[in-house]
Amino acid sequence: MATLNLPGAKAREMIERDRKVISPSYPRSYPFVMDHGKGTEVWDVDGNRFLDFMGGIAVVATGYSHPQVVKAIQEQAEKFVHISSDFYHENWIRLGEKLNKIAPFEEDALSFMTNSGTEAVEAAIKLARYHTKRSNFIGFTGAFHGRTMGAVTFTASKAKYHSGFYPLMNGVTHAPYPNPYRPVLERRKGEDYGDAVVRYIEQEIIAQILPAREIAGILVETIQGEGGYIVPPEGFYPALRKLCDKYDILLILDEVQCGMGRTGKWWAIEHFGVEPDIVTSAKGIASGMPLGACIARKSVMDWEIGAHGNTYGGNPVSCAASLATIDLLEKGFMKNAKEVGEYAMDALEEIKARHPSIGDVRGKGLMIGVEFVKDRETREPAKELTDRLTDLAFERGLLTLSCGQSVIRIAPPLSISKSEMDEGLKLFEDALTAAEKEMK
Repeated sequence: MATLNLPGAKAREMIERDRKVISPSYPRSYPFVMDHGKGTEVWDVDGNRFLDFMGGIAVVATGYSHPQVVKAIQEQAEKFVHISSDFYHENWIRLGEKLNKIAPFEEDALSFMTNSGTEAVEAAIKLARYHTKRSNFIGFTGAFHGRTMGAVTFTASKAKYHSGFYPLMNGVTHAPYPNPYRPVLERRKGEDYGDAVVRYIEQEIIAQILPAREIAGILVETIQGEGGYIVPPEGFYPALRKLCDKYDILLILDEVQCGMGRTGKWWAIEHFGVEPDIVTSAKGIASGMPLGACIARKSVMDWEIGAHGNTYGGNPVSCAASLATIDLLEKGFMKNAKEVGEYAMDALEEIKARHPSIGDVRGKGLMIGVEFVKDRETREPAKELTDRLTDLAFERGLLTLSCGQSVIRIAPPLSISKSEMDEGLKLFEDALTAAEKEMK
């Protein structure tokens, strides 16, 4: 299969300009310099076409430059771009009403609008402390909740996110996330691994380390993103909800990456039949416009005026984009995520049968992880292969991103067609074949 000559001359020039003026802290996976996009397709500044299997890290839910989203942005921008959160505007109210309607709990919901996922998590942390009058939390290994000081304290997917930033926020104790492919706890006979993790929290953390009366909330990604696109066992959330109810602890779900239709339902937690107390959203909520939300039960969001706020929260242009995005998800893209996701999972299982380097294929909807191993018996992560696969896919015109130790995430726009999925998976397998040959 032909490969592209990358990066091109224009891309090289822009990368050099970027190096001189932009913070070196940004991780750049490979030298892609975007010019424009449409749907699932994107083009770089040298005219090379790519299929996007990572959607701006699961952000561009409706595809690039969807006409309905673009129109909503343009119409609002012509009216006014900003009015501070000290005042009111209709798009903000309408979005709050919509989030109340689709919130993953029966009780009425109140929303605090933010500019990003990490801000939504920070709001959830503060709200939980305010509401419960407690100061401690339980988080999970492998988690990614953001990089601001509170959120990064919960983040536990890579040690480098903490390096150089101690002391972090006090009051967070981590438990193992229930990874069915890589379990770290022993199970009792016939015990669901999710139940085993919750038992560990109660018997080892609450009983021996952190008294329940000191715990404000348990913060968890419903499906882990950065940690490896890990889907927990079916028993995990029912057991965790029961534990939270027992000790009057808030269940806080981070659905920044797995929410807003990506798994084929509004919220990933809907696959598990459990209601949280607080849920955070961002990424896919506004098709790429900066917006996030901390959505809580009305009885929980009881803080007083001035307890929390921001300047840009509820930005009118972002809210307009979000309303258009939610409408598109509701009218077909969420269903498409389910159908094309199931189609992709079946195709990936066939690819797995041809490639022993694939240890596991997992996911829901269009949140799919493909984990690579050196040996299926030992399950030793194949990090070098994964990194090389990412580069080789790029050279063939496919944008991917890795996560976890050796996982490629497949998180394209929810508008992707089956034919585009076929094209992308063909490029994916060709790159994998090339990477496997190089590793021999």
